[in-house]
Amino acid sequence: MLYEIGLALLRIIIVFAVALLIVAYLTYLERKVIGHMQVRMGPMRVGPHGLLQPIADGLKLFFKEDIVPYEAYRLTFYVAPLICLVCALVLFAVVPISKTFMITRINIGLLYILSIASVGVLGIILAGWASGSKYSLLGGLRSAAQMFSYEIFLGFSLMGPLMIAGSLDLVKIVEAQKVPLALYQPVAFIIYIIAALGEINRIPFDLPEAESELVAGFHTEYSGMKFAYFFLAEYANMLIVSAIATIVFLAGWKGPVLPGWMWFLIKLFAFVYFFIWVRATFPRYRYDQFMKIGWKIMLPLVLANIVVTGIVMMLI
Repeated sequence: MLYEIGLALLRIIIVFAVALLIVAYLTYLERKVIGHMQVRMGPMRVGPHGLLQPIADGLKLFFKEDIVPYEAYRLTFYVAPLICLVCALVLFAVVPISKTFMITRINIGLLYILSIASVGVLGIILAGWASGSKYSLLGGLRSAAQMFSYEIFLGFSLMGPLMIAGSLDLVKIVEAQKVPLALYQPVAFIIYIIAALGEINRIPFDLPEAESELVAGFHTEYSGMKFAYFFLAEYANMLIVSAIATIVFLAGWKGPVLPGWMWFLIKLFAFVYFFIWVRATFPRYRYDQFMKIGWKIMLPLVLANIVVTGIVMMLI
C-alpha cells in the first residue's frame, strides 16, 4: 500500500512539475517563434539566447503590486483565476504519455477532461463579472457565448472517432488505432482544431480578450500573480487540447523506432507549433463572423459527420 501511494505521489510530482515547466517555457517558445516569423529576435537579454526570460517574467509578476478595483466583488475576484488554473492543471491527471505512464487511468478519461474543462470556463465568466468594469464584463459575456458554443462543436467532433474506437478510455482509444483516426475522420479533425482554437481563446478567436476593443477583456483589472494564473491556464489548456488531438486523432504514443513517450511529445508540440503559427498568421474575426462559422457551418458539418460515420459502420 505504501509503495503504491509513494509511486502515485512520484508520478503526480513528475507530471505536474514537467507540465508547469513546459507551460512557463511555452511563453518563451511563442515569443521566439512569432519573432522569427516576423523577422525579429524575440527575447534575448535574460540568459543565453533569452532562455531565462520565463523565470524573470515569473519573478516580476510575483513581486508586482496586486491591485483590486474598488467596485470589485473581492471574494469572486480572487477565486476566479484559481478556478481557471486548477481546472487546467487537474486535466493532466488522466493524460497518458505512454501506455504505462500516467497519474491515473479511468475508463471515462475523455469525458473527465471535457467535464472539468467546462467548469474552467466559469472562471473567465466570473472574472469578467467580479471586476466591476464594463470592459471586463463584456469580455466575460463574450466568453460565455463563445466557450459554451464551441464546447458543443468540440464534443461533437470527438463523437466520430469515439464511435470507431468504441471507448472513452484514452489508452483504449490509442490502442484501437492501427491507422491514425485523422485519416478516417478528416472532417472531425479539422472541426476539432477550429473548435479548440475557440475554446482556449487563441487568435483568431481571442474575442473575450480582444485588446483592440476591450483593453484586455475579462482580465483587464487583474495584475500580479492573479494575471499570471490566467496566463498559465491558457497555455495549460493549449497543451491539453493538443494532447487530446494527439491521442484521439494521431494514435498517441504509437510510432516506429523511437520510444512511445517521445512520439507523444513530438506530436503534441507539432500541434502547439501549429497554434502559435496560426496566431502569427491570421487576423481576429468579428464576433458575429465567429458565431456564424460555429452555428451555421461547423454544427451541420459535424452532425453530418456523425450520421455518415454511423451509417458506414453499420454497413461495414
